[in-house]
Amino acid sequence: MELDQFQQDNLANWNDRVAVHAQSDGYGLQRYAADPNHISSVVAFDRPLMGDIAGLRVAHLQCHIGTDTISLARLGATVSGLDFSPKAIDVARGLAKSSGTPASFVVGNVYDAPAVFGATFDFVYTGVGAINWLADLDRWAAAVAGLLESGGRLYLREAHPQLWVFEEVNGQVVPTYDYFTPPDQPFTEDDQSTYTDGDTSTIVNTVTHDWNHSLPEVLNALVGSGMTVDRMEEHEGVDWKFVPSAVREGDQWFLPGDLRRQVPGMFSLWATKK
Repeated sequence: MELDQFQQDNLANWNDRVAVHAQSDGYGLQRYAADPNHISSVVAFDRPLMGDIAGLRVAHLQCHIGTDTISLARLGATVSGLDFSPKAIDVARGLAKSSGTPASFVVGNVYDAPAVFGATFDFVYTGVGAINWLADLDRWAAAVAGLLESGGRLYLREAHPQLWVFEEVNGQVVPTYDYFTPPDQPFTEDDQSTYTDGDTSTIVNTVTHDWNHSLPEVLNALVGSGMTVDRMEEHEGVDWKFVPSAVREGDQWFLPGDLRRQVPGMFSLWATKK
């Protein structure tokens, strides 16, 4: 698995995060073994949007520790997950076994997904918090197209690029970061925290790099790979506490005050391979 320096830094960090996430209440791995019908809040949100996937062969890209992959399998699909972290895939395989859910997992660079899987699929699922870790969306889109049979579909839900501009500073949510991030100029952070509960003292590889991809960049990458973008939606909420003052409603978090209706939280996208 060939990785550039940005990817190597991110892999080291995500390998460190695995133990924290696997023990967290946020991921709640024990619930999948305790309840054979339990699915993640992410997939529960996506379920009415992505349509019926029962009986489909599904590839889940950047699957992390497999909770969403297991959830997709519980909707009746035959699902294979891919992630670049061997430690995450070890946890995902253990989760599939302990929960009695048939799902398979492979380790690999998402850009190389067609070769790593060695198979084609009816449906590709990806998100939430996935493509921001990728510098090259043209390579990503080519991989998605390479995974799909003719007529196969992609469903993507991601943080909205406008949201990534904002940060909470001294109690105020204000524009802070650049909207445009060229491939060689990512957001680089040195931070021991992660987005779940748990002791993060074991996260020793703290440098990460990510990119804000505009909506045209996402659309043009998919169209350039030979896919048809069928539909897009924008959503107010996000799946994690984006800023300290975010307001929780159910499983979603919303920006405070008027920002809730001024700044989109996420977007969904549906595309079909010609």
